[in-house]
Amino acid sequence: MIHIAVLGYGTVGSGVVEVINRNRDSINKKAGKEINIKYVLDLRDFPGDPVEKILTHDIEDILNDEEVRIVIEVMGGIEPAYTYVKRALLSGKSVVTSNKELVAKHGTELLKIARERDINFLFEASVGGGIPLIRPLNQSLTADEIYEITGILNGTTNYILTKMTEEGKSFDEVLKRAQEKGYAERDPRADVEGHDACRKIAILSSLAFGMEVNYEDIYTEGITKITEKDILYAEKIKHSIKLLATSKKIDHRVFARVSPVLISNDHPLAMVKGVFNAVLVKGNVVGDVMFYGKGAGKFPTASAVVADVVDAVKHLNRNIVFSWSTEKMDLMELKDVPVRYFVRIKYEDFENAKNEVEQVFGTKEIIVLENLKDEFAFISNEETEGILQEKIDILKKEKSIKGIENIIRVEY
Repeated sequence: MIHIAVLGYGTVGSGVVEVINRNRDSINKKAGKEINIKYVLDLRDFPGDPVEKILTHDIEDILNDEEVRIVIEVMGGIEPAYTYVKRALLSGKSVVTSNKELVAKHGTELLKIARERDINFLFEASVGGGIPLIRPLNQSLTADEIYEITGILNGTTNYILTKMTEEGKSFDEVLKRAQEKGYAERDPRADVEGHDACRKIAILSSLAFGMEVNYEDIYTEGITKITEKDILYAEKIKHSIKLLATSKKIDHRVFARVSPVLISNDHPLAMVKGVFNAVLVKGNVVGDVMFYGKGAGKFPTASAVVADVVDAVKHLNRNIVFSWSTEKMDLMELKDVPVRYFVRIKYEDFENAKNEVEQVFGTKEIIVLENLKDEFAFISNEETEGILQEKIDILKKEKSIKGIENIIRVEY
């Protein structure tokens, strides 16, 4: 029998306990050993809940119990999760976590500790919830050299952008509805400002490219500036706006970015709607591989956590090697990354403004919406972000340009 402990009895923690109890026979069969939840750690009491019998408020009960071989951390946040997880690993217990903040900030260190002690630190649920991403990257695609990972890694923002597109509602209106439905937190900044997706792409990048990618080095821009007008322009040119987290290798260098992006409606990620997530992985042998599903939620996330528990049981005293080294990766500067811009402007005089755009940007891709007065949009040619920003600065000084309303990156 393998004894385990669960740290945190919130949404995911209760889901983990329920999944293990509901599917006990099949899980034990797949693990090859009987799994028993010996402790659940939480600050709260749960009167009437069967978990009362195994509930503890003291982490020392778990860390000092040699029978506990695997610790599941589903508390979230950095502290006290980091301290508890590190101490568990140092005491020889394998750890399974769904905590993206913890993995993004301390994954390199915690993987190193696990490797040195021939135990495991597993984190499948930290990126895609119930979507298997970590294991395929670390095992199934090891014959490939990955050169791009691009994904919709946050269901809240995808829901908001989907509803803005389908219903013509404003960002604020849809955000309020997302909060009412429980898709968005009361404080939604981690989602709508892109920080959640940033941590996830940092984890995927570290695995794909074999070096530590610091999430603080990744350019991150959220969706708070996206308006109904931007959506109308996107529809006019048969594109969709998605918050994309991208990590890409260009000439042996890697850039990573989180931002709203205009993609063609025939792009596979354009078809991902609502709270669903999807990740497109490109390798030099396998080609394009796409992973799709619900990236959050009680049972999808719990399912991924329990799958890691089974893996940890199968590999007791044997470390699963991750291609995530302690060497830090220096990412390309944003100014050197090639891209195209969608630019929406206000003008004084249409013909003069159009000519000024053509002279500065050398593009004739002008987009006009009949019901929007005193403005139009255009799509630039592909150049580096640095050059495009210089041209934006020049355009702002032209006589017929009243202002730049928005800039969105375009990918084809």
